[in-house]
Amino acid sequence: MIPNINFIYIDPGTGSMLFTILIGVLSAAAYFLRNSFMKLRFLIGGGKQEKVDKDTVPFAIFTDSKRYWNVFKSICDEFEKRGQSVSYLTASPDDPALKEDYKFVKAEFIGEGNRAFARMNMLKADVVLSTTPGVDVYQWKRSRNARWYAHVLHAPNDVTIYRMFGIDYYDAIMVSGDYQAKQVRQLEEIRHLPEKELPMIGLPHMDALRERLLAEGEAPGHEMTVLLAPSWGPSSILNRFGAKMIDALLDTGYHVIIRPHPQSFVSEKDMIDNLTSRYPDSDRLEWDRSNDNFETLRRSDILISDFSGVVFDFALVFDRPIIYADTSFDKGPYDAWWINDDMWTFSILPKIGRQLTQENFENIGELIGECLSAPELAEGRRLAREETWANIGKSAELAVDYLIGTRDRLLAEKDEPVKEND
Repeated sequence: MIPNINFIYIDPGTGSMLFTILIGVLSAAAYFLRNSFMKLRFLIGGGKQEKVDKDTVPFAIFTDSKRYWNVFKSICDEFEKRGQSVSYLTASPDDPALKEDYKFVKAEFIGEGNRAFARMNMLKADVVLSTTPGVDVYQWKRSRNARWYAHVLHAPNDVTIYRMFGIDYYDAIMVSGDYQAKQVRQLEEIRHLPEKELPMIGLPHMDALRERLLAEGEAPGHEMTVLLAPSWGPSSILNRFGAKMIDALLDTGYHVIIRPHPQSFVSEKDMIDNLTSRYPDSDRLEWDRSNDNFETLRRSDILISDFSGVVFDFALVFDRPIIYADTSFDKGPYDAWWINDDMWTFSILPKIGRQLTQENFENIGELIGECLSAPELAEGRRLAREETWANIGKSAELAVDYLIGTRDRLLAEKDEPVKEND
């Protein structure tokens, strides 16, 4: 008789919770053993304690994905220029940082997923910088041996577009616009949180993109080009319109570049395979699968997208119009649900582009022509830069100024206890 073993099944949600508990127990045990060892050394040494823990790094940068290297590269370059030691900890084995020839910035692959978070949960650092939300909410916990956590934004949009509680347990949020600072303060008031520091630094990845464009200049003469760069998921343009959208774009007579979201090649492989088979590369259409989107953006005259962060890169750096998908957005899972104010992202989109709907996409050629010739969209892009892109060209320098200044202050406050998990 075969025994019934159904009782050992654990659903994924419960498994994740149990793993999180296990990581917490192991982290606490490691912290207890380390403290016990340090106390023993203190007693054996006749009451003399080392002033500096040699294992503590002055600055640590954590990224859960290689796609955020565009956010951190200029900051790492600035640290390197100043001769400051930094540990760059990545959860991507092929992160471009791992190939950089730095002397002071040490890049290290620390494993993927929960393995990376387990490492971060026991990190010893004075100051930690990341663009990953959710510290102290899910698997990633504040280390008892890290004093300060700073968050840098990776897109010029609302802070409240993160999942709920995504930024609550950072000590500082590096913002790029006044509306972001206002949103942080509103969340703090609603949730009775202590005020975070909100240094206004700007947008490192957009500064780097702008610097590259200034160095390389505008693209050489080319035929009128439309870039379709959607996000992924059931509400994305390719899922909603698919072949009908591609047919409509080809009917305009313009050159068409389609750049799917990288996740589409993984999560929506069948859909992408069907479309690339039906519409192969030709002199009229090309599929862009490159890691670096700079050249594609540079030689495109208009962008069609659906809330991907590339919308603001294209409009504000390359100063060109966009067409965006309709703005139906469920605030439910996001911090935006807690705030009654309209989201900045959805209030600025009509000022920098035109909306794509079921009703007008059949006339996409006319919509493209309208966008290319509308002077008010150029004014909208100027307004958007003013509201969301502070300190253009200076963000990396200001970010490093803040991080070094914060560490100096922490070291001066010798008697202040290390902030631990609640």
